[in-house]
Amino acid sequence: MTSAANKILDGALALPEEAREELLTTLSASLRPVELSPAWHAEIARRLANIESGEAVVLDAETHFAELRAKLG
Repeated sequence: MTSAANKILDGALALPEEAREELLTTLSASLRPVELSPAWHAEIARRLANIESGEAVVLDAETHFAELRAKLG
């Protein structure tokens, strides 16, 4: 990142949360959309189908990390 961009980033990080959210929305809208490959579209559809059918086990992050800590110490 350039020094000018770092200076802007430092200023942005000093903003209140609401202002950072607005800045993020504006900057994100200025970028070109991400193009997903057909393989990724198929993977997303497969995962959503697994969730909707109940086949996939969905855990919130807190539960998942607690299980990992218990398992790994």
